[in-house]
Amino acid sequence: MAWWKEAVIYQIYPRSFQDSNGDGIGDLEGIIQRLDYLAGSKDSLGIDAIWLSPVYPSPMFDFGYDISDYEEIDPVFGDTQTFKRLLKEAHKRGIRIIMDLVVNHTSHLHPWFIESRSSVNSPKRDWYIWKQANHNGPPNNWLGAFGGSGWEYDKRTGEYYFHSFLKEQPDLNWRNPDVEDAIFRMMKYWLDMGVDGFRLDVVNLYVKDEFFRNNASYFMKGPRPYDKQVHTYDRDRPEMHGILRRMRKLLDSYSEKRMFVGEIMQDFPGNVLLPATYCGRNDELHLAFNFMFLFSPWKAERFYQIVKDFESALGEDNWPNYTLSNHDFPRHITRYEKGDETLDRAKLAACMMLTLRGTPFLYYGEEIGMKRQKVPFNKIQDPVGKRYWPFHPGRDPERIPMPWDGSDTTGFTTGKPWLPLYEDSNTLNVESQKQDPNSLFFTYKKLIQIRKDRKSLRKGKLKILLSDDKQALYYRRRDGKEETYIFLNFSSKPVRVSYPRKWNLNQILFSSKNRNASFELEKELDTGDLILLPNEAVIFAK
Repeated sequence: MAWWKEAVIYQIYPRSFQDSNGDGIGDLEGIIQRLDYLAGSKDSLGIDAIWLSPVYPSPMFDFGYDISDYEEIDPVFGDTQTFKRLLKEAHKRGIRIIMDLVVNHTSHLHPWFIESRSSVNSPKRDWYIWKQANHNGPPNNWLGAFGGSGWEYDKRTGEYYFHSFLKEQPDLNWRNPDVEDAIFRMMKYWLDMGVDGFRLDVVNLYVKDEFFRNNASYFMKGPRPYDKQVHTYDRDRPEMHGILRRMRKLLDSYSEKRMFVGEIMQDFPGNVLLPATYCGRNDELHLAFNFMFLFSPWKAERFYQIVKDFESALGEDNWPNYTLSNHDFPRHITRYEKGDETLDRAKLAACMMLTLRGTPFLYYGEEIGMKRQKVPFNKIQDPVGKRYWPFHPGRDPERIPMPWDGSDTTGFTTGKPWLPLYEDSNTLNVESQKQDPNSLFFTYKKLIQIRKDRKSLRKGKLKILLSDDKQALYYRRRDGKEETYIFLNFSSKPVRVSYPRKWNLNQILFSSKNRNASFELEKELDTGDLILLPNEAVIFAK
Protein backbone atom coordinates (compact mmCIF):
# COMPACT_ATOMS: atom_id res chain seq x y z
CA MET A 1 0.00 0.00 0.00
CA ALA A 2 1.26 3.51 -0.82
CA TRP A 3 3.05 5.13 2.12
CA TRP A 4 0.93 8.29 1.96
CA LYS A 5 -2.25 6.30 2.54
CA GLU A 6 -0.96 4.97 5.85
CA ALA A 7 0.90 8.09 6.98
CA VAL A 8 0.08 10.67 9.64
CA ILE A 9 1.18 14.01 8.13
CA TYR A 10 2.19 16.96 10.31
CA GLN A 11 2.14 20.51 8.94
CA ILE A 12 4.92 22.81 10.09
CA TYR A 13 4.71 26.55 9.57
CA PRO A 14 8.52 27.09 9.57
CA ARG A 15 8.53 30.69 10.83
CA SER A 16 6.80 29.55 14.02
CA PHE A 17 8.23 26.13 14.86
CA GLN A 18 11.77 26.65 16.22
CA ASP A 19 14.28 29.47 15.89
CA SER A 20 17.90 28.28 16.05
CA ASN A 21 19.82 31.55 15.61
CA GLY A 22 18.00 34.11 17.76
CA ASP A 23 16.52 36.25 14.98
CA GLY A 24 12.98 35.52 16.17
CA ILE A 25 12.03 33.53 13.08
CA GLY A 26 11.82 29.74 12.93
CA ASP A 27 14.19 28.03 10.49
CA LEU A 28 15.30 24.71 9.02
CA GLU A 29 18.01 24.17 11.62
CA GLY A 30 15.37 24.60 14.29
CA ILE A 31 13.22 21.92 12.65
CA ILE A 32 16.23 19.57 12.57
CA GLN A 33 16.70 20.16 16.30
CA ARG A 34 13.09 19.14 16.95
CA LEU A 35 12.90 16.06 14.71
CA ASP A 36 13.23 13.69 17.66
CA TYR A 37 10.09 15.25 19.11
CA LEU A 38 8.21 14.25 15.96
CA ALA A 39 9.54 10.73 15.32
CA GLY A 40 12.51 8.43 15.76
CA SER A 41 12.56 8.01 19.54
CA LYS A 42 10.38 6.29 22.14
CA ASP A 43 9.22 9.66 23.48
CA SER A 44 8.30 11.12 20.09
CA LEU A 45 4.86 11.90 18.74
CA GLY A 46 5.24 9.28 16.01
CA ILE A 47 4.24 11.14 12.84
CA ASP A 48 5.29 9.84 9.40
CA ALA A 49 5.70 12.94 7.24
CA ILE A 50 6.10 16.71 7.45
CA TRP A 51 4.31 19.15 5.18
CA LEU A 52 6.60 22.17 5.16
CA SER A 53 5.00 25.53 4.37
CA PRO A 54 7.11 27.53 1.84
CA VAL A 55 10.82 28.03 2.55
CA TYR A 56 11.85 29.39 -0.87
CA PRO A 57 13.29 32.90 -1.35
CA SER A 58 10.51 35.46 -1.03
CA PRO A 59 10.05 39.17 -0.35
CA MET A 60 7.42 37.95 2.17
CA PHE A 61 4.49 40.08 1.06
CA ASP A 62 2.47 36.92 1.75
CA PHE A 63 5.08 35.22 3.96
CA GLY A 64 6.50 32.75 1.48
CA TYR A 65 3.48 32.28 -0.74
CA ASP A 66 5.06 34.84 -3.08
CA ILE A 67 8.12 33.02 -4.41
CA SER A 68 11.00 34.78 -6.15
CA ASP A 69 13.17 31.68 -6.77
CA TYR A 70 11.82 28.13 -6.93
CA GLU A 71 15.17 26.36 -6.61
CA GLU A 72 16.73 27.96 -3.55
CA ILE A 73 16.06 28.38 0.18
CA ASP A 74 15.36 31.79 1.67
CA PRO A 75 18.31 32.86 3.88
CA VAL A 76 15.91 33.51 6.76
CA PHE A 77 15.34 29.72 6.88
CA GLY A 78 18.86 28.55 5.99
CA ASP A 79 20.31 27.37 2.71
CA THR A 80 20.18 24.42 0.33
CA GLN A 81 22.79 22.48 2.30
CA THR A 82 20.72 22.86 5.45
CA PHE A 83 17.66 21.66 3.57
CA LYS A 84 19.55 18.62 2.32
CA ARG A 85 20.60 17.89 5.88
CA LEU A 86 16.96 18.20 6.98
CA LEU A 87 16.02 15.64 4.33
CA LYS A 88 18.77 13.30 5.48
CA GLU A 89 17.98 13.61 9.19
CA ALA A 90 14.25 13.31 8.61
CA HIS A 91 14.62 10.22 6.43
CA LYS A 92 16.92 8.70 9.03
CA ARG A 93 13.99 8.89 11.46
CA GLY A 94 11.44 7.59 8.98
CA ILE A 95 9.97 11.05 8.33
CA ARG A 96 9.15 12.04 4.77
CA ILE A 97 9.25 15.66 3.60
CA ILE A 98 6.44 17.27 1.57
CA MET A 99 7.18 20.74 0.20
CA ASP A 100 4.62 23.47 -0.43
CA LEU A 101 4.41 24.16 -4.17
CA VAL A 102 3.00 27.59 -5.03
CA VAL A 103 2.75 27.74 -8.81
CA ASN A 104 -0.52 29.52 -9.50
CA HIS A 105 1.53 32.70 -9.11
CA THR A 106 5.03 33.94 -8.37
CA SER A 107 6.38 36.98 -6.62
CA HIS A 108 6.43 40.17 -8.69
CA LEU A 109 10.18 40.07 -8.01
CA HIS A 110 10.67 36.67 -9.64
CA PRO A 111 13.06 37.01 -12.63
CA TRP A 112 10.34 35.56 -14.87
CA PHE A 113 7.96 38.39 -14.06
CA ILE A 114 10.64 41.08 -14.13
CA GLU A 115 11.44 39.99 -17.68
CA SER A 116 7.75 39.58 -18.58
CA ARG A 117 6.85 43.14 -17.62
CA SER A 118 9.95 44.67 -19.26
CA SER A 119 8.30 44.86 -22.68
CA VAL A 120 5.23 43.70 -24.60
CA ASN A 121 7.75 41.93 -26.84
CA SER A 122 9.51 40.13 -24.00
CA PRO A 123 10.10 36.38 -24.65
CA LYS A 124 8.39 35.75 -21.31
CA ARG A 125 5.50 38.16 -21.83
CA ASP A 126 3.08 35.27 -22.27
CA TRP A 127 4.34 33.53 -19.13
CA TYR A 128 1.88 35.72 -17.20
CA ILE A 129 -1.66 36.91 -17.91
CA TRP A 130 -1.55 40.29 -19.64
CA LYS A 131 -4.50 42.09 -21.25
CA GLN A 132 -5.23 45.50 -22.66
CA ALA A 133 -7.67 47.83 -20.92
CA ASN A 134 -11.38 47.50 -21.54
CA HIS A 135 -12.83 51.00 -22.04
CA ASN A 136 -9.98 52.50 -19.98
CA GLY A 137 -10.58 50.03 -17.15
CA PRO A 138 -9.67 46.47 -16.15
CA PRO A 139 -10.16 43.81 -18.84
CA ASN A 140 -13.04 42.18 -16.93
CA ASN A 141 -14.62 42.01 -13.46
CA TRP A 142 -12.40 39.33 -11.90
CA LEU A 143 -11.39 40.15 -8.32
CA GLY A 144 -8.45 39.43 -6.03
CA ALA A 145 -9.13 37.17 -3.05
CA PHE A 146 -7.28 39.60 -0.77
CA GLY A 147 -9.36 42.56 -1.92
CA GLY A 148 -9.90 44.85 -4.89
CA SER A 149 -9.67 44.14 -8.58
CA GLY A 150 -7.67 41.14 -9.73
CA TRP A 151 -6.11 43.35 -12.41
CA GLU A 152 -3.15 45.68 -11.87
CA TYR A 153 -2.29 48.36 -14.41
CA ASP A 154 1.36 48.45 -15.44
CA LYS A 155 2.42 51.91 -16.63
CA ARG A 156 5.57 50.70 -18.34
CA THR A 157 3.76 48.65 -20.97
CA GLY A 158 0.26 50.13 -20.72
CA GLU A 159 -1.43 46.79 -20.01
CA TYR A 160 -2.97 45.00 -17.05
CA TYR A 161 -1.71 41.79 -15.43
CA PHE A 162 -3.90 39.46 -13.40
CA HIS A 163 -3.32 38.45 -9.78
CA SER A 164 -5.66 36.13 -7.85
CA PHE A 165 -4.28 37.45 -4.55
CA LEU A 166 -1.97 40.42 -3.88
CA LYS A 167 -0.73 42.61 -6.74
CA GLU A 168 2.72 41.41 -5.67
CA GLN A 169 1.63 37.87 -6.67
CA PRO A 170 1.08 37.87 -10.47
CA ASP A 171 -0.58 34.72 -11.83
CA LEU A 172 1.31 32.47 -14.21
CA ASN A 173 -0.22 31.65 -17.58
CA TRP A 174 -0.61 27.88 -17.46
CA ARG A 175 -1.98 27.89 -21.02
CA ASN A 176 1.60 28.52 -22.15
CA PRO A 177 3.40 25.13 -22.47
CA ASP A 178 6.72 26.81 -21.64
CA VAL A 179 5.38 27.62 -18.17
CA GLU A 180 4.37 24.01 -17.61
CA ASP A 181 7.78 22.78 -18.79
CA ALA A 182 9.58 25.16 -16.44
CA ILE A 183 7.46 24.14 -13.46
CA PHE A 184 7.91 20.44 -14.20
CA ARG A 185 11.70 20.89 -14.42
CA MET A 186 11.63 22.64 -11.06
CA MET A 187 9.57 19.82 -9.52
CA LYS A 188 12.04 17.28 -10.87
CA TYR A 189 14.89 19.24 -9.27
CA TRP A 190 13.38 18.76 -5.80
CA LEU A 191 12.23 15.20 -6.44
CA ASP A 192 15.74 14.23 -7.57
CA MET A 193 17.07 15.76 -4.35
CA GLY A 194 14.85 13.37 -2.39
CA VAL A 195 11.72 15.36 -1.57
CA ASP A 196 8.81 12.94 -1.04
CA GLY A 197 6.01 15.04 -2.46
CA PHE A 198 4.27 18.38 -2.75
CA ARG A 199 1.29 20.22 -1.37
CA LEU A 200 -0.12 22.25 -4.27
CA ASP A 201 -1.40 25.68 -3.28
CA VAL A 202 -4.80 26.72 -4.77
CA VAL A 203 -4.46 24.09 -7.48
CA ASN A 204 -7.87 24.77 -9.02
CA LEU A 205 -6.94 28.37 -9.87
CA TYR A 206 -4.10 27.61 -12.31
CA VAL A 207 -6.12 27.90 -15.53
CA LYS A 208 -8.39 30.84 -16.41
CA ASP A 209 -11.04 31.19 -19.07
CA GLU A 210 -9.44 31.68 -22.48
CA PHE A 211 -12.09 34.24 -23.45
CA PHE A 212 -11.79 36.22 -20.19
CA ARG A 213 -15.55 36.29 -19.66
CA ASN A 214 -16.99 38.20 -16.70
CA ASN A 215 -18.05 36.30 -13.62
CA ALA A 216 -21.67 36.56 -12.57
CA SER A 217 -22.56 37.75 -9.06
CA TYR A 218 -24.46 36.21 -6.19
CA PHE A 219 -27.25 38.24 -4.62
CA MET A 220 -26.44 39.18 -1.03
CA LYS A 221 -23.75 36.56 -0.43
CA GLY A 222 -20.53 36.75 1.55
CA PRO A 223 -18.87 39.57 3.50
CA ARG A 224 -16.37 40.48 0.76
CA PRO A 225 -16.92 41.47 -2.88
CA TYR A 226 -14.83 38.41 -3.82
CA ASP A 227 -17.33 36.16 -2.07
CA LYS A 228 -20.20 37.72 -3.99
CA GLN A 229 -18.88 36.53 -7.35
CA VAL A 230 -19.62 33.18 -8.98
CA HIS A 231 -16.07 32.12 -9.84
CA THR A 232 -16.92 30.34 -13.07
CA TYR A 233 -14.20 31.77 -15.26
CA ASP A 234 -11.23 32.41 -12.97
CA ARG A 235 -10.99 28.88 -11.49
CA ASP A 236 -12.03 25.24 -11.97
CA ARG A 237 -11.47 25.30 -15.72
CA PRO A 238 -11.56 21.86 -17.42
CA GLU A 239 -8.02 22.17 -18.81
CA MET A 240 -6.68 21.76 -15.26
CA HIS A 241 -7.32 18.03 -15.31
CA GLY A 242 -4.89 17.45 -18.18
CA ILE A 243 -2.17 19.34 -16.29
CA LEU A 244 -2.73 17.20 -13.19
CA ARG A 245 -2.61 13.96 -15.17
CA ARG A 246 0.73 14.98 -16.67
CA MET A 247 2.00 16.02 -13.25
CA ARG A 248 0.87 12.69 -11.78
CA LYS A 249 2.86 10.81 -14.43
CA LEU A 250 5.97 12.73 -13.40
CA LEU A 251 5.56 11.81 -9.73
CA ASP A 252 4.66 8.20 -10.47
CA SER A 253 7.79 7.83 -12.62
CA TYR A 254 9.92 7.69 -9.47
CA SER A 255 10.56 4.19 -8.13
CA GLU A 256 9.94 5.31 -4.55
CA LYS A 257 6.46 6.69 -5.18
CA ARG A 258 6.02 10.38 -4.45
CA MET A 259 2.71 12.09 -3.70
CA PHE A 260 0.95 15.39 -4.16
CA VAL A 261 -2.02 16.77 -2.28
CA GLY A 262 -3.97 19.74 -3.59
CA GLU A 263 -5.66 22.67 -1.91
CA ILE A 264 -9.00 23.19 -3.62
CA MET A 265 -10.27 26.74 -3.13
CA GLN A 266 -14.05 27.10 -3.04
CA ASP A 267 -16.84 29.26 -1.70
CA PHE A 268 -17.96 28.97 1.92
CA PRO A 269 -19.17 26.56 3.18
CA GLY A 270 -17.97 24.44 0.27
CA ASN A 271 -18.65 20.78 -0.43
CA VAL A 272 -16.76 17.51 -0.82
CA LEU A 273 -17.77 16.93 -4.43
CA LEU A 274 -15.40 19.51 -5.93
CA PRO A 275 -12.18 18.22 -4.28
CA ALA A 276 -13.05 14.69 -5.36
CA THR A 277 -13.16 15.73 -9.03
CA TYR A 278 -9.47 16.66 -8.90
CA CYS A 279 -8.44 13.09 -8.11
CA GLY A 280 -9.87 11.75 -11.37
CA ARG A 281 -9.78 7.98 -11.51
CA ASN A 282 -6.69 7.83 -9.38
CA ASP A 283 -4.77 9.52 -12.20
CA GLU A 284 -4.70 13.14 -11.01
CA LEU A 285 -4.07 14.28 -7.42
CA HIS A 286 -3.22 11.53 -4.96
CA LEU A 287 -5.16 13.50 -2.34
CA ALA A 288 -7.43 16.55 -2.56
CA PHE A 289 -7.94 18.43 0.70
CA ASN A 290 -11.38 18.00 2.21
CA PHE A 291 -11.85 21.18 4.29
CA MET A 292 -15.40 20.47 5.39
CA PHE A 293 -14.33 19.61 8.95
CA LEU A 294 -13.04 23.17 9.19
CA PHE A 295 -16.61 24.46 8.84
CA SER A 296 -18.47 21.76 10.73
CA PRO A 297 -20.28 22.47 14.01
CA TRP A 298 -19.70 20.09 16.91
CA LYS A 299 -22.38 17.65 15.81
CA ALA A 300 -22.06 13.93 15.17
CA GLU A 301 -24.68 14.19 12.45
CA ARG A 302 -22.67 16.76 10.51
CA PHE A 303 -19.36 14.86 10.69
CA TYR A 304 -21.19 11.69 9.69
CA GLN A 305 -22.62 13.33 6.58
CA ILE A 306 -19.28 14.83 5.54
CA VAL A 307 -17.57 11.44 5.75
CA LYS A 308 -20.39 9.67 3.90
CA ASP A 309 -20.44 12.29 1.15
CA PHE A 310 -16.67 12.31 0.69
CA GLU A 311 -16.44 8.52 0.55
CA SER A 312 -19.22 8.46 -2.03
CA ALA A 313 -17.71 11.26 -4.14
CA LEU A 314 -14.24 9.68 -4.22
CA GLY A 315 -15.42 6.17 -5.06
CA GLU A 316 -13.26 3.08 -4.72
CA ASP A 317 -10.38 4.41 -6.83
CA ASN A 318 -9.42 7.30 -4.57
CA TRP A 319 -8.35 7.88 -0.98
CA PRO A 320 -9.85 10.37 1.54
CA ASN A 321 -7.99 12.80 3.78
CA TYR A 322 -9.09 14.95 6.70
CA THR A 323 -7.85 17.97 8.58
CA LEU A 324 -9.23 20.03 11.46
CA SER A 325 -6.78 22.97 11.47
CA ASN A 326 -4.16 24.63 9.27
CA HIS A 327 -2.30 27.91 8.74
CA ASP A 328 -5.32 29.66 7.16
CA PHE A 329 -8.18 28.68 9.49
CA PRO A 330 -8.93 29.12 13.22
CA ARG A 331 -7.56 26.27 15.31
CA HIS A 332 -10.22 23.66 15.99
CA ILE A 333 -9.72 23.53 19.76
CA THR A 334 -10.84 27.18 19.81
CA ARG A 335 -13.69 26.59 17.37
CA TYR A 336 -15.01 23.80 19.60
CA GLU A 337 -14.14 25.38 22.92
CA LYS A 338 -16.75 24.80 25.65
CA GLY A 339 -15.53 25.41 29.18
CA ASP A 340 -14.57 22.26 31.06
CA GLU A 341 -15.50 20.12 28.07
CA THR A 342 -12.84 21.64 25.79
CA LEU A 343 -10.10 19.08 26.48
CA ASP A 344 -12.53 16.15 26.21
CA ARG A 345 -13.68 17.46 22.84
CA ALA A 346 -10.08 17.83 21.68
CA LYS A 347 -9.34 14.20 22.60
CA LEU A 348 -12.45 12.99 20.80
CA ALA A 349 -11.52 15.02 17.70
CA ALA A 350 -8.05 13.48 17.72
CA CYS A 351 -9.56 10.01 17.91
CA MET A 352 -11.83 10.71 14.96
CA MET A 353 -9.01 12.15 12.83
CA LEU A 354 -6.67 9.23 13.50
CA THR A 355 -9.16 6.39 13.01
CA LEU A 356 -11.22 7.37 9.97
CA ARG A 357 -10.39 5.81 6.62
CA GLY A 358 -7.98 8.23 4.98
CA THR A 359 -4.85 10.27 5.58
CA PRO A 360 -4.94 12.65 8.58
CA PHE A 361 -3.18 16.02 8.38
CA LEU A 362 -2.25 17.52 11.77
CA TYR A 363 -1.23 21.14 12.33
CA TYR A 364 1.71 21.97 14.59
CA GLY A 365 0.61 22.58 18.17
CA GLU A 366 -2.76 20.87 17.89
CA GLU A 367 -1.27 17.88 19.71
CA ILE A 368 -0.80 20.01 22.83
CA GLY A 369 -4.01 22.00 22.48
CA MET A 370 -2.64 25.34 21.26
CA LYS A 371 -5.55 27.75 21.03
CA ARG A 372 -6.11 30.62 18.66
CA GLN A 373 -4.50 33.76 20.08
CA LYS A 374 -5.47 37.34 19.30
CA VAL A 375 -2.75 39.52 17.83
CA PRO A 376 -2.85 43.29 18.54
CA PHE A 377 -3.31 45.45 15.46
CA ASN A 378 0.15 46.99 15.76
CA LYS A 379 1.73 43.51 15.66
CA ILE A 380 -0.28 42.05 12.76
CA GLN A 381 1.93 40.73 9.97
CA ASP A 382 -0.61 39.04 7.70
CA PRO A 383 -1.73 41.19 4.71
CA VAL A 384 -5.29 39.88 5.12
CA GLY A 385 -5.39 41.08 8.72
CA LYS A 386 -3.91 44.46 7.83
CA ARG A 387 -6.52 45.03 5.13
CA TYR A 388 -9.65 43.74 6.87
CA TRP A 389 -9.01 44.41 10.58
CA PRO A 390 -11.12 44.60 12.76
CA PHE A 391 -13.68 42.66 10.66
CA HIS A 392 -11.13 39.92 9.97
CA PRO A 393 -8.08 39.50 12.25
CA GLY A 394 -6.08 37.78 9.53
CA ARG A 395 -4.27 34.47 9.86
CA ASP A 396 -1.64 35.44 12.43
CA PRO A 397 -3.69 34.01 15.35
CA GLU A 398 -3.14 30.53 13.87
CA ARG A 399 0.59 31.08 13.36
CA ILE A 400 1.76 31.90 16.89
CA PRO A 401 5.18 30.34 17.73
CA MET A 402 5.19 26.85 19.23
CA PRO A 403 5.46 26.85 23.06
CA TRP A 404 8.15 24.29 23.88
CA ASP A 405 8.50 25.14 27.57
CA GLY A 406 7.26 27.53 30.25
CA SER A 407 10.16 29.99 30.04
CA ASP A 408 9.80 33.65 29.09
CA THR A 409 10.80 32.84 25.48
CA THR A 410 8.76 29.58 25.43
CA GLY A 411 11.82 27.73 24.14
CA PHE A 412 11.11 29.08 20.66
CA THR A 413 13.73 31.84 20.40
CA THR A 414 16.34 33.82 22.28
CA GLY A 415 15.48 36.96 20.34
CA LYS A 416 12.42 39.07 19.55
CA PRO A 417 9.79 36.78 18.01
CA TRP A 418 8.23 37.68 14.67
CA LEU A 419 4.77 37.23 16.23
CA PRO A 420 3.81 37.47 19.92
CA LEU A 421 4.65 34.34 21.91
CA TYR A 422 1.96 32.01 23.21
CA GLU A 423 0.41 33.71 26.21
CA ASP A 424 -0.48 30.54 28.14
CA SER A 425 2.90 28.89 27.67
CA ASN A 426 3.55 28.82 31.42
CA THR A 427 0.77 26.23 31.78
CA LEU A 428 0.49 24.80 28.27
CA ASN A 429 3.69 23.73 26.56
CA VAL A 430 5.37 20.63 25.15
CA GLU A 431 7.60 20.03 28.17
CA SER A 432 4.77 20.02 30.69
CA GLN A 433 2.51 17.87 28.51
CA LYS A 434 5.20 15.24 28.08
CA GLN A 435 5.25 14.90 31.88
CA ASP A 436 1.50 14.36 32.15
CA PRO A 437 0.16 10.93 31.03
CA ASN A 438 -3.37 12.39 30.83
CA SER A 439 -2.35 15.26 28.54
CA LEU A 440 -3.53 15.82 24.99
CA PHE A 441 0.00 15.09 23.76
CA PHE A 442 -0.16 11.58 25.21
CA THR A 443 -3.59 11.11 23.66
CA TYR A 444 -2.20 11.88 20.20
CA LYS A 445 0.89 9.76 20.83
CA LYS A 446 -1.19 6.78 21.96
CA LEU A 447 -3.67 7.09 19.09
CA ILE A 448 -0.89 7.32 16.52
CA GLN A 449 0.71 4.19 17.98
CA ILE A 450 -2.61 2.32 17.93
CA ARG A 451 -2.97 3.34 14.30
CA LYS A 452 0.50 1.96 13.53
CA ASP A 453 -0.30 -1.30 15.33
CA ARG A 454 -3.66 -1.85 13.59
CA LYS A 455 -3.58 -2.40 9.84
CA SER A 456 -7.37 -2.05 9.82
CA LEU A 457 -6.95 1.58 10.96
CA ARG A 458 -4.30 2.31 8.36
CA LYS A 459 -5.93 0.76 5.31
CA GLY A 460 -9.15 -1.01 6.27
CA LYS A 461 -12.61 -0.49 4.81
CA LEU A 462 -15.10 1.75 6.62
CA LYS A 463 -18.65 1.12 7.77
CA ILE A 464 -19.97 4.26 9.47
CA LEU A 465 -23.19 4.68 11.47
CA LEU A 466 -25.07 7.35 13.41
CA SER A 467 -26.83 6.69 16.72
CA ASP A 468 -30.64 6.89 16.80
CA ASP A 469 -30.53 10.15 18.74
CA LYS A 470 -27.86 11.52 16.33
CA GLN A 471 -25.53 12.30 19.22
CA ALA A 472 -22.89 9.65 18.57
CA LEU A 473 -20.87 8.54 15.58
CA TYR A 474 -19.56 4.98 15.44
CA TYR A 475 -17.82 2.93 12.81
CA ARG A 476 -15.98 -0.26 11.99
CA ARG A 477 -12.64 -0.47 10.20
CA ARG A 478 -11.85 -3.89 8.74
CA ASP A 479 -8.90 -5.37 6.91
CA GLY A 480 -9.07 -9.12 6.39
CA LYS A 481 -9.90 -10.72 9.71
CA GLU A 482 -8.80 -7.71 11.76
CA GLU A 483 -11.59 -5.41 12.90
CA THR A 484 -11.45 -2.21 14.96
CA TYR A 485 -14.50 -0.37 16.32
CA ILE A 486 -14.66 3.33 17.17
CA PHE A 487 -17.40 5.08 19.18
CA LEU A 488 -17.57 8.89 19.49
CA ASN A 489 -20.08 10.70 21.72
CA PHE A 490 -20.43 14.34 20.67
CA SER A 491 -22.95 15.02 23.45
CA SER A 492 -22.42 16.58 26.90
CA LYS A 493 -24.54 13.75 28.30
CA PRO A 494 -24.22 9.94 28.38
CA VAL A 495 -25.46 8.30 25.18
CA ARG A 496 -26.66 4.74 24.63
CA VAL A 497 -25.51 3.26 21.32
CA SER A 498 -26.98 0.06 19.91
CA TYR A 499 -24.40 -1.50 17.65
CA PRO A 500 -24.66 -4.58 15.37
CA ARG A 501 -24.50 -7.83 17.31
CA LYS A 502 -21.87 -9.27 14.98
CA TRP A 503 -19.45 -6.63 16.14
CA ASN A 504 -17.18 -8.32 18.67
CA LEU A 505 -16.11 -5.65 21.13
CA ASN A 506 -13.72 -7.83 23.06
CA GLN A 507 -10.89 -5.51 24.04
CA ILE A 508 -10.64 -1.81 24.82
CA LEU A 509 -7.66 -0.24 23.11
CA PHE A 510 -8.43 3.34 24.09
CA SER A 511 -10.87 5.41 26.10
CA SER A 512 -10.57 9.17 26.28
CA LYS A 513 -12.11 8.91 29.77
CA ASN A 514 -9.57 6.26 30.79
CA ARG A 515 -12.08 3.45 31.21
CA ASN A 516 -10.39 0.08 31.25
CA ALA A 517 -11.30 -3.37 30.03
CA SER A 518 -13.19 -4.27 33.20
CA PHE A 519 -16.48 -2.53 32.35
CA GLU A 520 -19.14 -4.74 30.76
CA LEU A 521 -21.37 -4.13 27.76
CA GLU A 522 -25.09 -4.69 28.04
CA LYS A 523 -26.44 -7.20 25.51
CA GLU A 524 -29.79 -7.51 23.78
CA LEU A 525 -31.09 -10.13 21.35
CA ASP A 526 -30.09 -8.44 18.10
CA THR A 527 -27.77 -5.71 19.28
CA GLY A 528 -25.32 -4.86 21.98
CA ASP A 529 -25.73 -1.66 23.92
CA LEU A 530 -22.86 0.58 24.84
CA ILE A 531 -23.29 3.58 27.10
CA LEU A 532 -20.79 6.27 26.26
CA LEU A 533 -19.77 8.90 28.76
CA PRO A 534 -20.12 12.60 27.82
CA ASN A 535 -17.67 13.56 25.03
CA GLU A 536 -16.09 10.12 25.19
CA ALA A 537 -14.17 8.35 22.46
CA VAL A 538 -13.62 4.60 22.73
CA ILE A 539 -11.73 2.16 20.50
CA PHE A 540 -12.32 -1.59 20.67
CA ALA A 541 -10.52 -4.49 19.04
CA LYS A 542 -12.26 -7.65 17.93
